[in-house]
Amino acid sequence: MADAVVERARALRPLIEQHAAEGERDRRLAAPVVAALRDAGLFRLCVPVAYGGPELAPATLVEVIEAVAAADGAAGWCVMIASTTSSMSVFLPPEHAKAIYGDPDVVTGGVFAPSGTAERVDGGHVVTGRWSWGSGTDHCDWITGGTRTPDGGFHLMYFPAADVRLLDDWDAMGLRGTASGDFVVEGAFVPDGRSVQPGVSRPQLESPLAAFPNYNLLAAGVAAALLGLGRRAVEEITALAQGKTPLYSSKTLARSPAAQVEVARAEAELSAARAFLLDELHQAWDVASAGGRVDVDRRARIRLACTHAARSAAAAVDRAYHAGGGSSVHAGSPLQRVFRDVHTGTQHLMISPRIDETVGKLLLGVEADTAML
Repeated sequence: MADAVVERARALRPLIEQHAAEGERDRRLAAPVVAALRDAGLFRLCVPVAYGGPELAPATLVEVIEAVAAADGAAGWCVMIASTTSSMSVFLPPEHAKAIYGDPDVVTGGVFAPSGTAERVDGGHVVTGRWSWGSGTDHCDWITGGTRTPDGGFHLMYFPAADVRLLDDWDAMGLRGTASGDFVVEGAFVPDGRSVQPGVSRPQLESPLAAFPNYNLLAAGVAAALLGLGRRAVEEITALAQGKTPLYSSKTLARSPAAQVEVARAEAELSAARAFLLDELHQAWDVASAGGRVDVDRRARIRLACTHAARSAAAAVDRAYHAGGGSSVHAGSPLQRVFRDVHTGTQHLMISPRIDETVGKLLLGVEADTAML
């Protein structure tokens, strides 16, 4: 099944590339792309088998997101957000999880940050709030938002799309096709059970995915999207170099020693970072699959691999962009879009330099806050 899902993702590349410019212009994924990703099941990669999902291993999740992002960073980002959100289904009471994720066409997404407030009422909470970075919420059926409850608790609430007002305020440098605007909820009722408490709620299913650290899964998804962008950049500079003869040169770019060095280094950085990430994910998955606990040290190594992958992907893109010279800056060049996308993606909290600080403390035997690992 895992190989089939990866192949489905790769097979969609021509369609996704065809509509990438439209997504950039409209600041949201084109309808044919959304439909194709939904039909291929790529918005629900972390839904457990018990609820009809593929429940992919984290390393396979990386491969799928990477493949979609290589076609278009915005599409890969939306697959990442929707699929990592779907991993929260393991923490929902089964009746609510089945009601939301039992339909194979349902797409979920949202924002983890606790930007909402709740009032306790009989049977649940009434929630109000405004959240930023709602990537892909315009094609979601259910939208999540982090919320503070009166008792000081942190709940990730699930809202039906009808209870959410989307704001058309997404106008960023990169990942423009993700529709990552703000969204507002005003007095929506969320019944008891239709939320999870990150770090508190226990899995409601017994499965390897339920035992896998959720922050690690999200960070790996973000890194995967950037690795896909890095791969696209290397592909683009390789193709460009075959036919481009730089100004004041009699040889193609492919015969330039400077370009050769940059492409080689980009390939090495990208491939090494990817191997590090996949190796750590495979090791942790083996532990979770055997019923073990993924300890702090292993979680820290995964997060280190994720931040390293993000930096390496951005570095590979930079090398390709600069090697392309003036050809890279034109609006029709994928290199300029990949450059903007990767540097927007590196701002995500899950791959922040602060993670390296935390991991460094652990490696050096210094006390560290590991709650976000």
